[in-house]
This record gives sequence, C-alpha cells and structure tokens, in this order.
Amino acid sequence: MPRAPSLFVSHGSPMFALEPGRLGPTLRQVGAGLPDLTAIVVVSPHWQTRGVRVTGATTLETIHDFSGFPPPLYALQYPARGAPELATDIVALLAASGFDAASDSARGLDHGAWVPLRYLKPAADVPVLQVSLPHDLDAAGALRLGRALASLRERGVLVVGSGSLTHNLYEFRQHVADPEYAQAFADWIADAVQRGDVDALVGYRDRAPHAARAHPTEEHYLPLLVALGASAPDEPRTLLAGGMTYGTLSMDSFGFGLPVDGHAEAA
Repeated sequence: MPRAPSLFVSHGSPMFALEPGRLGPTLRQVGAGLPDLTAIVVVSPHWQTRGVRVTGATTLETIHDFSGFPPPLYALQYPARGAPELATDIVALLAASGFDAASDSARGLDHGAWVPLRYLKPAADVPVLQVSLPHDLDAAGALRLGRALASLRERGVLVVGSGSLTHNLYEFRQHVADPEYAQAFADWIADAVQRGDVDALVGYRDRAPHAARAHPTEEHYLPLLVALGASAPDEPRTLLAGGMTYGTLSMDSFGFGLPVDGHAEAA
C-alpha cells in the first residue's frame, strides 16, 4: 500500500464551504490525485479537549459550529462514516507517545474538518476520524502529536492538519484589509517549510514577522505543526497557494509527500 501524504489545509472562514476561491479547486485536484486511502484523520482547532480525544462513532454528525452566516451554509452536510476500530488503534498510538488519549463515541465533525473535506473528497467515500487538540497544547506538543500519528500514513491514512495560516478574527470582524503583514507572515512560513526548518516553525512566535498579529492565539497555527510532524524530512514539500481572503486571512496550504503539479508549486 502506498504511503498517504500529510496536509496542512487553511479553512479560513466557514464561508470557504460556499466560496471555493483559489484553494477549493486545488484541493479538488489534490484529492483526485491521492492514492487509495483507507481513512482520513483530521486535527482541527475547533475541537479542544483535556487530553486528546478521537472520534469513535460509526456515523459522524456534521456540526455547524458557527453562527451569523447565510442559511445555505447550515444546510450543508458531509455524510462521512467513521472507523471505530482505527480509532482504537489511534488511541493506543497516542497513549504510547505519552498523550492522555481516549475515544469519544458522541463527537461528530466540526467545520474545520468537513469544510476542507468537501473539496478533498466530495463523495465522502473514505472513513474519517477527527483527533482533538489538547487545550494546553503548545507548538512543540503539536509537532509531537503529528509524529505520534505519522505511522498511520504507512497504512494508507491521510493525515490532515486543518487550521488557517493567518487568523486574526478581530481584524476579520472589523473588516480590516491589511494583506501586507499577513502576506509577510505567510511568505516567511513558506520559506521555512521549503527549507525544512522545523526549529523555526516551532519557534515562529519569536522569529516570524507579525506572528502575534497573524495569530493572537495559537490554535489555528498548531495544525500546521501536526502535519509537519507527520511528514518525513526527505519528502517533497508543496505549497498549495490559496491567496488572501477578507484582507487578512491567508488560505495558503501545504502538502507533504504530494507530487508537484500544475496547480501547486514546491514550497
């Protein structure tokens, strides 16, 4: 079985589900070119828990965990099935890496999971599991979480860290349009990914330009480190250019172990 890639996907605003922009078609192409997958594991900032939890249900609810958006957004469903046996294996992998891990048979998929999956796998024909972010996780811990999940890729499991490359919600809600600082941060991250500079990406808070402004809180950045941790140093690193939405939200994303094609470029 070929090794599945790992991905960091920027899901930006929930409106990404209705407004594919530049990234949506790229994710469709990436999804169509993936090897046969046994499952998809998604880590999203919208499920934070004490310890790490893994969805263990056979049927997964599509959670509309947002308010104030147009009614068509709430009608969207992503009817993916779960994989309880794999959830048990993932809990064991996480526990072996020192995480307080358990299965959650009631949890469904939040929009950080199902929105990008609507582009990657629109038929919802691959089992999906979601892994939570511990509420006290830091950058080094996110990298360690990704490394704990890395062996799943050898079993044909796609590991997806779903966050946002920039995520200043105050500026988003105040309609601040200042793409220069957000682009400077995104460019710095892309360069560090290209160089494979893990230390820089973990220490971004002190080293990247405008880091605190791009991420007043860290939860939307940490999934990048999960995807990075699940990758291998010798794998190709691919920038999935997503452009800038709403003036400050970078939709740039990254693939690890993906072939370079006409809609993606080496990071």
